[in-house]
Amino acid sequence: MSDNKTIVVLGSGPIRIGQGIEFDYASVQCVQALKKLGYKVAIINNNPETVSTDFDTADRLYFEPLTPVDVMNVLNVEKPLGVVVAFGGGTAIKLAKYLDSQGVKILGTSADAIDLAEDRERFEELCDRLGIKRPKGLTVFTEVEALEAAEKITYPVLMRPSYVLGGQNMIVARNSADVKEYMKIILRGGIENPVLIDKYMEGKELEVDCICDGEDVLIPGIMEHIERTGIHSGDSIAVYPGVFSPEIEQKIVRQSTDLALALGTKGLVNIQYLIYENELYIIEANPRSSRTVPYLSKVSGVPMIDLATRAMLGEKVRELGYGTGLYKKPGYFAVKVPVFSFEKLIDVDTHLGPEMKSTGEVLGIAKTREEAIYKGMAAAGWKMIKPNKPTAQDSQYGILFSVRQSDLPELPELAKKFYELGFTLYATSGNAATIERSGMPVIEVAKVHENYNDNVMTLLESGKVVYVVSTSAKGRDPVAESVKLRRLAVERDIDCLTAIDTANALADCLASDYSLENTSLVDINHN
Repeated sequence: MSDNKTIVVLGSGPIRIGQGIEFDYASVQCVQALKKLGYKVAIINNNPETVSTDFDTADRLYFEPLTPVDVMNVLNVEKPLGVVVAFGGGTAIKLAKYLDSQGVKILGTSADAIDLAEDRERFEELCDRLGIKRPKGLTVFTEVEALEAAEKITYPVLMRPSYVLGGQNMIVARNSADVKEYMKIILRGGIENPVLIDKYMEGKELEVDCICDGEDVLIPGIMEHIERTGIHSGDSIAVYPGVFSPEIEQKIVRQSTDLALALGTKGLVNIQYLIYENELYIIEANPRSSRTVPYLSKVSGVPMIDLATRAMLGEKVRELGYGTGLYKKPGYFAVKVPVFSFEKLIDVDTHLGPEMKSTGEVLGIAKTREEAIYKGMAAAGWKMIKPNKPTAQDSQYGILFSVRQSDLPELPELAKKFYELGFTLYATSGNAATIERSGMPVIEVAKVHENYNDNVMTLLESGKVVYVVSTSAKGRDPVAESVKLRRLAVERDIDCLTAIDTANALADCLASDYSLENTSLVDINHN
């Protein structure tokens, strides 16, 4: 490659669920940072609906698909100083290995370090060396290996292909039938990379974005997820700054710093953790821009892409003006709440899991965590409905519970919150028995196969229910009754909550003194 002053930035390709507009934001911010530093910039992207393909964003735009052949054709013409792959999400990062094999200079984190984060065995060795705990896991290629691995690790297990974005084809398998069904789907697609099987631990999830120059690390913030592990980070409600014990926070900062340096990161790395029984475990590390970068940049005041681009080109983090370690926390809370388009996606189950389904996000900012969550949920389109007569049950305001067996221990506490707000409680048989035992009146509703004429579906059609809480062990079968129930809720414009944690967050919002009329404004530029 020549030593001219041109740098090629790979965009994010077509926007789809799991590969959102956030990566286009990152690509554009990178182009602007490079131009400010005096470089000529060419961008390769083939999506006409993005800012990166505007005629005046880069010095040259190649409207080409992000495939090895097409990208190499451009590089042979441009002969750039180097190529940036870290800001185009999964589409761009997948090309790193191929480009490196062709002798192309990858700016920032090397292709080998990117592979180190994705390669199960290499990453496990690295975590062991650094003393970072992670859930037990194995890699498999066949159904027989998958069944053996799941038995060895013990159910439930998290199954996913390697090198994916947006949790594509990722599930929590709770028995051997789930494993067989999953492997059939994956093997049908003709995988080249192995399937990863991890022990599924239901704990508090959090994520960190780090900027690293190979010597120092800056952590703009730690985000805490409202929903427990098992729901994709893109579909979770995320709170910044997360609230943790001082010991856990110190451990998060130390382990993130150690890992970013050990990976040889130059630029950005996104690390996801879970806290299970007061112990910190790593879920995964992605040495690239993440979908939380635009959100965290805005609310922390750290221009993350600009700093990461400068770190990629050899500048030192400690000289960029934002210090090192964990950046100072602001005087407010910011909550990212996902937005879904289920009414436009026919036959898609609304149940949230490891595979990403959201199509956007909104931001709620307030002086308190509770108000920020309220503003975020209201902005995301949740109906903030309160009965007119708290504690006196109002038949106009019903809530239907139909949760899976493993959620039953948490059901009474959740039902009590809605009962005290004045909602009429409806529930399917097992749920109703659990609520009744806790001393609350509940109307039992039959499932469709139990009573064809008077059941959960006819209840939703009646207009008596304003919220549905429906969780299921799995939701891949479109003819399953729980899937049909959730689809009917979408069609009838009834808010359907598919995680106990989200339902608790909504109940707490409704029980608060906040309303759409009395929420406050926060000036994040002068805080």
